[in-house]
Amino acid sequence: MAKPAVQSPVRLMALQLLLWHSALWTVQEASPLGPASSLPQGFLLKCLEQVRKIQNEGAALQENLVSEGGWARCATYKLCHPEELVLLGHSLGIPRTTLNGCPSQDLQLTSCLSQLHRGLFLYQGLLQALAGISPELAPTLDMLQLDVADLATTIWQQMEDLGVAPALQPTQGAMPTFTSAFQRRAGGILVTSHLQSFLELAYRVLRYLAQP
Repeated sequence: MAKPAVQSPVRLMALQLLLWHSALWTVQEASPLGPASSLPQGFLLKCLEQVRKIQNEGAALQENLVSEGGWARCATYKLCHPEELVLLGHSLGIPRTTLNGCPSQDLQLTSCLSQLHRGLFLYQGLLQALAGISPELAPTLDMLQLDVADLATTIWQQMEDLGVAPALQPTQGAMPTFTSAFQRRAGGILVTSHLQSFLELAYRVLRYLAQP
């Protein structure tokens, strides 16, 4: 009798990590959205297109990071489980952000747009902190960072059009410092995973708002 195929530990870890982070957002995603807004349809469709582009780039970067560094994490650093990688993220000071002002019974449009912008601004800084991760991944990382910045700019401009933008753009807080190639790769996996979770919820919110 043939033995069942064994999943690659690297692929299995990637799946576990995604499930682990997705579980952290379950409560937020289960909350109903408030009434649809009167945001311009062109703005919403542009944002949806930009989000999907960033998601595809982030997934490609994450897959490369997992496939290239998975064996070393488990065999050398004993980070064989997603929980251990998450703990490493805490020790490295990798933050994450939420959209708790968007999926609620009473959607606050100004708060939601502000949270979207602040979240993208945060991930722009985190992606900048990953600079030097590897020559092979540099083009993908640069493009991802640029597209995140472009989406943040799109949302900020809409806030200005609505007259709800703060007087000053936010400033970037302290970003984690990666002192080794391993830390940059592990940090890259966590950053891209956090970013994907954030974007999935952002896409859901924007798609709802775009409904006629």
